[in-house]
Amino acid sequence: MATSVTLGEFLLGRPGDFQYENTELGRLLNAIRLAGKVVSHEIRRAGLVDITGTIGSTNIQGEEQQKLDIFANEAFINTLTNRDIVCGIVSEENEEPIEIRGSDNRNRNKYVVVMDPLDGSSNIDVNITVGTIFGIYHRVSPIGTPVTTEDFLQSGNNQVAAGFIAYGTSTMMVYTTGNGVNGFTLNPAIGTYYLSHPNIEIPKKGNIYSVNEGGYVHFPQGVKNYIKYCQREEEDRPYRARYVGSMVADVWRTMLQGGIYFYPESTGKPHGKLRLLYECNPLAFLVEQAGGQATNGYERILDIKPTDIHQRMPFFGGEGEMVEKAMQFIAEADGGE
Repeated sequence: MATSVTLGEFLLGRPGDFQYENTELGRLLNAIRLAGKVVSHEIRRAGLVDITGTIGSTNIQGEEQQKLDIFANEAFINTLTNRDIVCGIVSEENEEPIEIRGSDNRNRNKYVVVMDPLDGSSNIDVNITVGTIFGIYHRVSPIGTPVTTEDFLQSGNNQVAAGFIAYGTSTMMVYTTGNGVNGFTLNPAIGTYYLSHPNIEIPKKGNIYSVNEGGYVHFPQGVKNYIKYCQREEEDRPYRARYVGSMVADVWRTMLQGGIYFYPESTGKPHGKLRLLYECNPLAFLVEQAGGQATNGYERILDIKPTDIHQRMPFFGGEGEMVEKAMQFIAEADGGE
């Protein structure tokens, strides 16, 4: 139920959320919420101005870029740069990390941000929910020195905060700092986010499975067996199938309604499709903080140390028992290894 507590008031009133951080993290989250409002406003105009469709180029992932991909990427980079609050950014849309220096040409800030500026952007043209995913880390290189790749190649366990902004029937910012998950809905009339979903917990005993079954024939046998298990007519099944095609939307529904979301490897994508650093890790942090589990089918997502900023990874996240059952089917198909 929505309350009169704004996101700004919530940040000020929950110092425990920052695990003894100073106000810098609050300023950083405020910068992210501001960029989210800018992107939300532009998305709301997407059917009225020439900002839908592709631009005829691809990003580092080899994926066709949408006009709003570029807009969202620039909005977040510019906001974070102008506020002089981070020392580096990794984005899905940029091949290399972006170093941000202060007015004295030195890199004095201690945070780095990883982000997918517009997850599910191909859905914009058909008015389906899309979102921004972000993770925040402390740099590991000395303050005042240039940012290094190692500042970003940290396991998800090291995240200081993570979250997403969903642009759907309403605009919502959902985040965690390791002290539970809270969601805030934007009132566009006054430009303020209000606490609408406090202390989010994934419902137990879920009955929804979310996967792109169009790729079924290309999935590993263990994943195929798990899908058949979900569809089997038994006392507590079949489970309901729901799939949007935007990771933010599918994971958000899973967090609210229970169940499991998974994007496994396939014959065409043997390492998975989702990016570990700025898609899997932030959302795994949220899922775990909401009482669920997130794995790559074999091990906990947050324990995996990235080897490349655009590394791909399978993802299974949601209600704990359903994730464990999926892992069981995968292990059995692999011969119990």
